[in-house]
Amino acid sequence: MGEGGDGSSKPTPYEEALDALSSLITKRSRADTSNNGDCFELLSDYLKILELEEPISQLKIIHVAGTKGKGSTCTFTESILRHCGFRTGLFTSPHLIDVRERFRLDGVDISEEKFLAYFWWCFERLMEKASDGIPMPSYFRFLALLAFKIFAAEEVDVAILEVGLGGKYDATNVVKAPVVCGVSSLGYDHMEILGNTLGAIAGEKAGIFKPGVPALTVPQPDEAMCVLEEKASELNVPLQLVRPLDANLLNGFKLGLEGEHQYVNAGLAIALSSTWLQRTGHLEVPYPEHTTSLPEQFIKGLTATVSLQGRAQIVPDNNESPEDLVFYLDGAHSPESMEICARWFSLSIKGDSQEKILSCQPLDVSRSSHDLVQRKPDGKSRKNSTQILLFNCMSVRDPQLLLPNLMKTCASHGVYFKKALFVPNTSVYNKVGSHSLPATDSQVDLSWQFVLQRVWENLMVGDKGGDEKSTGAIFEELTDDTEMAVRSCENSAVFPSLPSAIKWLRDSVRKSQSVRFQVLVTGSLHLIGDVLKLIKK
Repeated sequence: MGEGGDGSSKPTPYEEALDALSSLITKRSRADTSNNGDCFELLSDYLKILELEEPISQLKIIHVAGTKGKGSTCTFTESILRHCGFRTGLFTSPHLIDVRERFRLDGVDISEEKFLAYFWWCFERLMEKASDGIPMPSYFRFLALLAFKIFAAEEVDVAILEVGLGGKYDATNVVKAPVVCGVSSLGYDHMEILGNTLGAIAGEKAGIFKPGVPALTVPQPDEAMCVLEEKASELNVPLQLVRPLDANLLNGFKLGLEGEHQYVNAGLAIALSSTWLQRTGHLEVPYPEHTTSLPEQFIKGLTATVSLQGRAQIVPDNNESPEDLVFYLDGAHSPESMEICARWFSLSIKGDSQEKILSCQPLDVSRSSHDLVQRKPDGKSRKNSTQILLFNCMSVRDPQLLLPNLMKTCASHGVYFKKALFVPNTSVYNKVGSHSLPATDSQVDLSWQFVLQRVWENLMVGDKGGDEKSTGAIFEELTDDTEMAVRSCENSAVFPSLPSAIKWLRDSVRKSQSVRFQVLVTGSLHLIGDVLKLIKK
């Protein structure tokens, strides 16, 4: 921040752009369709204003929808084609720290200079033409339009687009003729918008299918697969089922993204890349699914260090004792991804021998794995480890589906949380950009966090009809120097802000120097971004 002539803080040009972008955030509920700027039909008007219709038709696009793994699939696909020598553009969402993460050119976030140039080019033209009939586009719609402008102006060879929400009415679905489409794993998410059945959700995702354009998908539940096949048949779309990647094809290397589930996403990325190469004249036929070898460029693309923050990411605290406070970040927010996240966390914090022993232990959610003493090879004891959960999710999601999956999967691996901390997302109350001031603790409604806490406490002690009164009966406060949890129960605590929860963790590390804290942060990618901003300062 610069200094104005009167000594006041003057926003930088980038902060001014973020403030303008923030003006497009009109409401917090994505299920609210009353905002005209979210009307899908208006996208054609926006494209005309920005003169993007012809440039978009020239882009060679890979379009990917799905519930789980679409971001990972897009990231793998971009890396493969970049290693094949092509100039790539990648549009993903959401961003965790900086909005420029959404726009990648050749695997790197767009520069601030280029972002500002393209941002104002689009924003000023749309603002000039804005009217009651054609208002400014909503936040995500604007970002999608900006992505098209960037990729067209930068003349990328391939543009990989991750659907933001659903498919049929997503802003990225203005694409009329992609080279190939992909659908990653489907599950229950955004049900308030997409429908309450897997069939309804699959129908929305299949909305990206275009007549005659090949579509690829991974193994799906029967209900979802039937709908995908039906939609494909209606549009004469060749639909191919892609199997997970055989790890042996990587010649001993590891995938660039952690987690066993990534082999499903990698398999889809290989099929998307080879189909794109074939349909753009760079390959005679796509690589067969059951090939015995992969091209060197594909292996490099899959195993290179690819950047996808907030997915199976381990980050030590940027504090005086980083080895004693480690954050395990995963933005899982559906029942299925919560199980995957729990399995990854459990395996990440344990050695093989200890894992085998603990996996045999009975499910006992009253026991905490912090009681287990780890030993060095010389037989001397080292620091005990204690596991803490830091959690929040959107109120449209059902914690009764998320938290039991997380707890039971961890317990099946012998991992038991000593305490669960529930906090509001800072970014819900912030404008875009870290320069905006968060709401003060007193301004935040914590009623949802109390709901999450009640669900957790009932899971820990067994549901005995624990109503508001019984939960409140075990109310207590933390010590004065931890900024006071709003309500601390035996197995959980609600904090008025994320900074106060982080401070409590750091204070706990200082007071318990014989303990190493392993903190799983999950439930919301927004929460992941907030944590990264705080601990990387």
